[in-house]
Amino acid sequence: MKVIISGGGTGGHIYPAIAIANELKAIDSTTEILFVGAEGKMEMEKVPRAGYTIVGLPIVGIKRELTLSNLAFPFKLGTSLLRARQIVRDFRPDVAVGVGGYASGPLLLAASMNGTPTLIQEQNSYAGLTNKVLARWAKRICVAYPGMDAFFPAEKIRITGNPVRSDIQFSGEKVAAGQALFDLDSNRPTLLIIGGSQGARTINESIESGLQRFVDAGIQVIWQTGPAFIERAKAAITAVGSGLIKAYDFIYDMDKAYAVANSVVSRAGALSVSELCLVGRPAILVPFPAAAEDHQTKNAMSLVDHNAALLVNDQLARQELVTAALSLLADKAQQQRLSREIKTFARPNAARDIANEVVKLIRP
Repeated sequence: MKVIISGGGTGGHIYPAIAIANELKAIDSTTEILFVGAEGKMEMEKVPRAGYTIVGLPIVGIKRELTLSNLAFPFKLGTSLLRARQIVRDFRPDVAVGVGGYASGPLLLAASMNGTPTLIQEQNSYAGLTNKVLARWAKRICVAYPGMDAFFPAEKIRITGNPVRSDIQFSGEKVAAGQALFDLDSNRPTLLIIGGSQGARTINESIESGLQRFVDAGIQVIWQTGPAFIERAKAAITAVGSGLIKAYDFIYDMDKAYAVANSVVSRAGALSVSELCLVGRPAILVPFPAAAEDHQTKNAMSLVDHNAALLVNDQLARQELVTAALSLLADKAQQQRLSREIKTFARPNAARDIANEVVKLIRP
């Protein structure tokens, strides 16, 4: 089998793509896989790190505000489409998979024009514009939420869930390793803060303002700040003078971080939500309000409406987030309820199910 997987831009697109690739290799070790991403985006570093080849397109996104970079968009789109057509002709894939992100548009369009069957993986509860356009030519559309026939033809849809990194599925076995890695006291509660691979400014500033309250309550905090905020976070930790707060620009050992967390504060990107469901951690979600079509709020509400997570509005986070986190960490009964309910949304076999759909397009 020869498969192109395209997309990226954020960890929420990249890690599911890698998970699908790993499952395709598990099904047939001779499968040839080529990734196509956007030049200058994080997939150009993360994908080779996972052991796969990737080529880049010069595609960029359109800014919502009027900017000079928007004037270059038609030219970059045209160049990307031409390059994508050449990639498809050279690699000759049996199927092309789009996981969302800038590069998936030109590549899947080029594949469709070449007669190559395509599969779309829509991660959010509200479909993105690119996927809605590409759905016209897609043979299969794998989704994580019910009701997606509001955006896509029902006969093409398969509810598979979102693929997550396989290592986190066994995080419960890694408590001792996580405590050693993060230098934690096993007798103290631990809060994990994750704002996405680049961090979340609102969450970071909210946590920064409440560091002394966490220290006073004896709470350990594992804080993924993103690269832009790490030095400011370290300065704030030095100011409170406590070893209970641990800040990292990026956490690679997320399995161990989830394993030791009693509760989690997170954005509500599709990957983060899927991971939280799988590990069953009680969570406070702070949706990113500028996400396209406000899809992070919709992702969060799919859990909140079923009493499977708590929500703090981004605009109120600086006033409410620390209080909400301390309240949750002090309420073991609520932690147990949230953990029990969020686990019911888990789909541990999502990557394998999507890989099987890919194979069906090649070998009906």
